[in-house]
Amino acid sequence: MADAAVIAPAQPGAPGGHVTASGAVDWTKVFLGFGGMVIGQFMAVLDVQIVASSLAQIQAGVGASADQISWVQTIYLLAEVVMIPLAAYFSKMWGTRPFFMAATVVFIAASILTGMATSFEMMIVTRAIQGLAGGAMIPQVFAAAMTVFPLERRITANVVVGLIVTLAPTIGPTVGGHLTDAFGWRWLFYINVIPGLLSLFLVARYADFDKGDPSLAKGIDWTGLAFMAVFLLSMQYVLEEGSGEGWLKDDAILWLSVLAALAGAAFVWRQLTYRQPIVSLAPFSDRNFVIGTVMNFVSGMSLYSGTFVLPLYLAQVRDYSPGQVGTTMLVSGLAMFLAAPIAGRVIRAMDLRIGMVLGFSLVGIGLGQGIHVGDDWGFNEFLVLQVCRGLGAMIAMIAASQMSISTLPLSMMKDGSGLLNLIRNVGGAVGLAMVTTILSRMSAVHMGTLSASLNSGSLEAQEMMTRLAAMMQAAGALDPQGGMYKMMGMMLQRKALVMAFADVFMFLTIGCAAAVVLALLARPAPAAPAQPPGSR
Repeated sequence: MADAAVIAPAQPGAPGGHVTASGAVDWTKVFLGFGGMVIGQFMAVLDVQIVASSLAQIQAGVGASADQISWVQTIYLLAEVVMIPLAAYFSKMWGTRPFFMAATVVFIAASILTGMATSFEMMIVTRAIQGLAGGAMIPQVFAAAMTVFPLERRITANVVVGLIVTLAPTIGPTVGGHLTDAFGWRWLFYINVIPGLLSLFLVARYADFDKGDPSLAKGIDWTGLAFMAVFLLSMQYVLEEGSGEGWLKDDAILWLSVLAALAGAAFVWRQLTYRQPIVSLAPFSDRNFVIGTVMNFVSGMSLYSGTFVLPLYLAQVRDYSPGQVGTTMLVSGLAMFLAAPIAGRVIRAMDLRIGMVLGFSLVGIGLGQGIHVGDDWGFNEFLVLQVCRGLGAMIAMIAASQMSISTLPLSMMKDGSGLLNLIRNVGGAVGLAMVTTILSRMSAVHMGTLSASLNSGSLEAQEMMTRLAAMMQAAGALDPQGGMYKMMGMMLQRKALVMAFADVFMFLTIGCAAAVVLALLARPAPAAPAQPPGSR
């Protein structure tokens, strides 16, 4: 059976090596160990977006082409997505502390090698290794938050985790932009060394939360692992590259989509029939978990898409430098940081379903401000959008995570955590793919509409052309007529792009509205999850 090989994690309130002779728990040591894991998780999540505002500088540094450079982000996400669902299995086999320490060592080494990269090929290999290590660290922190702490401390632990997951990708472009401006792009990766060593020390010293089960190594489902890798890699590639290749119009995208569908079906069949599945699907038998995965999917779309759209607008429409983009994006990070203690109190005081409704409503209200985006928006105009999105994302993320596992037995916590993190990342990938597609298609549609409206018979068009021609002539242009048409085309392209950004904000707002409705379908979370006798 699927659960036969699952060992129960450490009992809440009685983490492995931190129970004194009198039976009391040394919570200082517990929080130090958990804090070390949180630092590692922060690095892993931050590195998804830390390169977002510095891709041009990295491109020049490693000699990559314009088509290649996006793979600096894509390969990290691909590797991370493959590793996340496996982390639960390996954590149960080796134990949380040894597995997390191994992942941290690999992450530090890969970060150093990525910073030293002298070619695009070398960077892709080291970023892939970095992504594998990051994917191993991320879900273990979620699992620890739910299995190590008793109910009265669990909300606090989840607030910390929620803060990291929402804050790290949001401030990624900010940190990356200022690091690149001050020290160069290589420090985007060297910056991981010091916190990585601190995480390694704290985890080694204090994160004795459970023991591994070496017997799990005897029956690893290599066939299921192969199906999963093919499914996730194919799906992620299609989502990342599909919009640029015309989706199913491209033969490679078409066949990879077919391959992803077949491998995905084979993977699910294998996990349901094999005696020791490498990824347990048992949590999906719980209704709240199913609804929670959808909520985490939507939150992933909102989190990653919102973090992607704002820097893209500021760079393409406003021509902001990486540092200017980072400064503008800092508002979201500050809002999340300041919202963390508020979010914890709000979620403690109310039904988790209300927390999800409140959180996604705030995110929707914030993103809804962008529907009216203009070509001159900057720090002040995006202020309300970022504050609402930051506060709402924090509340929604914590409430959705709590609701997802609120009715799961402890034996499924690690599997549930891995699946939730996978779903959130896939949601982010889907969101980015859809946002990119909307920008590409709608900017073309708006360009056609604007061009058609400015026909030669339009009085408005004639007046604009006359003004532009006069400007060209006053500037001493050799070909005023040609310069006029060129400037007209640039103005129309800019306006069409801004209108496409407004469409993206509309799409994200509708997604949040759908999440609000879906949140009401969840069952109320139990007041106190069942715990083994003597766990307090």
